[in-house]
Amino acid sequence: MWLLVISGVVGAATVAVIAWLTVRHDRPPVDVLPPLRAHRTTWRERRRRAPDPLVALGLQIRLGQLAHELRDVQDDPGVYARAHHYLAAQGAYDALLREACRLSGLEVDADPLAAGLRSDEDERLREELELSARGWTW
Repeated sequence: MWLLVISGVVGAATVAVIAWLTVRHDRPPVDVLPPLRAHRTTWRERRRRAPDPLVALGLQIRLGQLAHELRDVQDDPGVYARAHHYLAAQGAYDALLREACRLSGLEVDADPLAAGLRSDEDERLREELELSARGWTW
């Protein structure tokens, strides 16, 4: 009889210790904490931050189409109004790149690009590298 009582108390104490260790009361809630680096995030945070896969796929497809269009305009010297087409495609690419960064949780300039404006080459490269590091392909 005493063996059952002792094993029950030990089992309850073990469950209480495990629960106490998993719920840390000395840390603020996750929403208050600064975002962790990508390789140190927990599974729960990755699930919470994950964008809608269909929206992300649509953005990736459109980014791929715009990248292909930029290459076509660059490679074909016979395109009518070549500079205009290239600048328009580059502006659309930059705007979609910023939208993809916002969707994946990357920090970008809050101001949307106005017509005729393009992103800085260094900023574009940073955004592309950050997105590809998070698994985006286009």
